[in-house]
Amino acid sequence: MARDRYSGDGAGRRRYGSDDQMRGGRPNGRGDRSRSYDRAGAPRGGGRGGSGGYRGGSGRGRGGVQTDLLHSDLAHENIPRRTVALGVLGAGMLAGIAQLMDYQVVNAGTYRDRADERRVSSQTLFAKRGAIYDRNGNVIAQSVECENVYANPKLVEDVDKTVKVLVDVLGMDAEDAEEKLTRDKTFVYLQRQVDEVLAAELGEHDLPGIEFEPSIMRVYPYGRLASQVIGVVNIDNDGLSGLEKQYNDVLTGTNGWIVRERARDGSFIAGGAYEKVEAEDGADLVLTLDMDIQQAAEEALAQAVEGSHAQSGSVIVTDPRSGDILACCSNPTYDQTDLANASSADMNLRIVTDSYEPGSVFKAIVSGMAIDMGIVTPDTEFAVPAEIKVGDDWVGDADNRNYGLTMTLREIMRRSSNTGMVMVGEKIGADDFAAYLDEFEITSPSGIDFPGESAGTIRKREEYDGASLGAMSFGQGIAIAPVRVARAIGGIANGGVMTTPHFVQACAGERVDWTEGEKRAIGTEAASQVTSMMVTVVDEGTGTDAQIPGYDVAGKTGTAQRATEGGGYAEDIYMSSFLGFAPASDPEVLVYITLDGTPRGSNAACEPFVPIMSKALSVLGVDRTR
Repeated sequence: MARDRYSGDGAGRRRYGSDDQMRGGRPNGRGDRSRSYDRAGAPRGGGRGGSGGYRGGSGRGRGGVQTDLLHSDLAHENIPRRTVALGVLGAGMLAGIAQLMDYQVVNAGTYRDRADERRVSSQTLFAKRGAIYDRNGNVIAQSVECENVYANPKLVEDVDKTVKVLVDVLGMDAEDAEEKLTRDKTFVYLQRQVDEVLAAELGEHDLPGIEFEPSIMRVYPYGRLASQVIGVVNIDNDGLSGLEKQYNDVLTGTNGWIVRERARDGSFIAGGAYEKVEAEDGADLVLTLDMDIQQAAEEALAQAVEGSHAQSGSVIVTDPRSGDILACCSNPTYDQTDLANASSADMNLRIVTDSYEPGSVFKAIVSGMAIDMGIVTPDTEFAVPAEIKVGDDWVGDADNRNYGLTMTLREIMRRSSNTGMVMVGEKIGADDFAAYLDEFEITSPSGIDFPGESAGTIRKREEYDGASLGAMSFGQGIAIAPVRVARAIGGIANGGVMTTPHFVQACAGERVDWTEGEKRAIGTEAASQVTSMMVTVVDEGTGTDAQIPGYDVAGKTGTAQRATEGGGYAEDIYMSSFLGFAPASDPEVLVYITLDGTPRGSNAACEPFVPIMSKALSVLGVDRTR
């Protein structure tokens, strides 16, 4: 029996029709509804909700229109709710897929690295830096094993106890130790490069959270000897100065590593992930230095600086035949194990890094120019006045005479006459003088295997003024690194052929060939004649304090005024120097000494020459010649 269906309540009730008229849950089998209208043609709302529109289901009109979301008509909505629901679901699925793609494809490496940072620990295995030996096989610098001490603050159980032990054993500052132990981290260095004995002592306390990693540190068996030559390394074993810097790529090995898996609290997981790559040690260097000669040079120089009240001094000892540097140092010096109390100036190897006016030592080079040109011989005479004008200034000799003298070139060298050398320079002429500066490579780097060579102050030919030629003829008006002077006069000692000054004899087991840097500056005969005049200087002239019993010594003294920053020269402050080689007949050793800031004359540099040269001749077993 057909029943009427009603929707609504009370006065708002409507009849839709019988059950068999319902299709698909819609009245009359269609999507429309039967409606009633008032006289004005507006649909009737019914119920107590006022004049609101049609209400489906059992909703009440009170408080406004309500819709039965479950049974309301979907066909008459602008955007069906089924579509909205599916859209929201689809968007969520797309977002999830995008996030999954980001994690697994796009940024997979980044997320993996972040996870690994939390999960694994990578520890560096430091490579041993190559050792440095002197020419006799003595170890000058080497790397030894040590320990880096670090903490995992999350595993430290008793901060106060741990701090006390760190202070007692490692000498740490208590506040610094406490601050590090209470950080919100799983790793913090407490002290690096700790001696293994101290590390072992600390390990005996078995402090939770205190751990160790193997490391490498540099040690110097000869202490501060040759410290300026060797140089220093930083905490990561990279060369900062000296040969450590010059040959850093050779000495530095390749670090390895260990990767181990950690638990959430930072402790290592037994049987967890583990990977190890061994370190490859650096190559060794064998130097040309002889540590016995080096020690003699440093001791004699220190005494000379103190005795002459000089501000600083330098020494270089070479074999002029090969360019081997047997010793080299400056004073003051420094201790490479106490850098906190070392000044950057004391770390400099001044023979290379500083430049000076060479003074009268340069007269040997100027004499070589003139003789090689064939315009003079050691016996050529000059009418030398008491004073001679150089630019706007008058130049005289150290003897302060007020009369002229006839001098040969040999006598000019013996007396170290400034006025006489100005006349020699005038004979050479500005063009040839500049050309010979290039022949002696005064204008070029010396080629020494050491960082930071000073370029000096050398005028180009087109920059010469009225005083340039005359001033340079006696070693002023030109500032150069002493190593260049040593190389040039070493060429005179070696028959006119200059060799390259160098420190390294062998690298990684292979002997280094330095012959490519050889350069002829003047002819053999010219070099021999200059050497003869330099023997006269030591035997009879200004260099008699440099005589060594049993040997013929060739040498030249130098006293240069010290230029001031404001121009001109300082009063009573000089650069005293002496360069000599022996035996003069067959030179095997050359010694060049400079004392900067001496208040007295040139002989101050002769005093350290004698013990240094004597030691070198003895160590090398050079036979007596007199």
